[in-house]
Amino acid sequence: MTVMPVRTSRYSIRQSSTVMPVRSFAIRSFAICSSHTRFQVCLAWMFCIVCMSTSLAQEDIWSVGGHAKYQFMFTSIPGNSVLRAFDGKELIDHGLETRLSLSARSERWGFNAHPQFIAVHSGSLNAFRQLEGPGAAGSSVINDDRRWFDLTHELHNEGKNATLLRLDRLNIGYTGDRAVIRFGRQAISWGNGLLFTPMDILNPFDPSAVDKEYKSGDDMLYGQYLLADGSDVQSVGVVRRDRASGEVATDQSSLAVKYHGFINSSEYDLLAAGHYGDDLLGLGFSTDIGGAVWRGDLVWTKTDDANTWSGVAGASYSGVIKGKNWSGFLEYFYNGFGQPHSEYSPAELAFNPELLKRLARGELFNLGRHYLGVSVTLELHPLLNLTPNVFVNLGDPSALAQLVIAYNWKQDVNLLAALNVPLGPDGSEYGGIDSLEPDVYLSTGPSFFMQLAWYF
Repeated sequence: MTVMPVRTSRYSIRQSSTVMPVRSFAIRSFAICSSHTRFQVCLAWMFCIVCMSTSLAQEDIWSVGGHAKYQFMFTSIPGNSVLRAFDGKELIDHGLETRLSLSARSERWGFNAHPQFIAVHSGSLNAFRQLEGPGAAGSSVINDDRRWFDLTHELHNEGKNATLLRLDRLNIGYTGDRAVIRFGRQAISWGNGLLFTPMDILNPFDPSAVDKEYKSGDDMLYGQYLLADGSDVQSVGVVRRDRASGEVATDQSSLAVKYHGFINSSEYDLLAAGHYGDDLLGLGFSTDIGGAVWRGDLVWTKTDDANTWSGVAGASYSGVIKGKNWSGFLEYFYNGFGQPHSEYSPAELAFNPELLKRLARGELFNLGRHYLGVSVTLELHPLLNLTPNVFVNLGDPSALAQLVIAYNWKQDVNLLAALNVPLGPDGSEYGGIDSLEPDVYLSTGPSFFMQLAWYF
């Protein structure tokens, strides 16, 4: 059975950079290497960088830190869901992710490496392996099939279980008086959206992700230049491989330049990019009006077949109620690649390949066109925050209600929990989209997420 990518595992181990979402230049020096050889070569490259960084100066300063995170996820399955065929009435996921953060600085040079150990025992992972087949978007743990360097080594990956070692950061950089340049695996975030981020084209978070501490890294050359008036220019080149051939490919890579400027107390962004073979232009802004921060992004994408507009606009405000701090924001998102008539059957989705490509790449997480997001954070105690979120598909209509609790339990221990309740009729995005079988839907019921994190 083949089913189109959907959002069922949105709260799963993916948010710790583990499970893939259910959804013009090239450097060829590694293109002829096999995947296993690439891994060995890149480990040797890391060793050379470490040796170089330690020899830069005698006064090198190294810092070591990291975390260990255990995640638990319980997802109930409705009686008319295609997922009932796998683990019955519920899916249960367990995950362990440890990250060691190594960094060194010597005068103007810097080095960063983040090794990870990841282990999962996941009913969701096993269900999507069977549902979608090997290699489908939701059926595998995170890998480096598209990335320039293969820095992931699978120890085990079958059924419900996966165990792997990987490097999520590995870069060396130079910081001058006005310029910064970094090469290697790293992550950047662009755009002004807080929930929906059409300008953040490199590994954006799912809007409903609970843990947003680390984005997955990409192999890139990054540069930034600070101008005299405080504005700056950033540029990035990301090298990727074609997943089928394993070769470095221009139409799989990205080259982008962004200018960040000021007009009085307002800020704006100008973006130009070549991304997976498409041309992209973006305009963003943020300003203070009436005590609220108003922000937004407008993005134009030229694909082979069409010109597509996407955008986000919203406002955020903060205050104090009965001695308690609070903050909140409202966002409207227009997804130009979404389904125009809220039809999500496999047959209808097949006519929208640009949407399916972005779902599979983890760039989009929404099937429709018009969305409203609302979020409020209440500081019940300096150590305890309560955040209700609502994500509404205005075209269905359907919605996802989410309640997040963040508790700083001890000095180095944090507890994060979320209750997620999808709302909507059968056939809607959040209620469950059509499968290939009559009166059977690719849907989930309420779910509970819990994460315990220890930092060192």
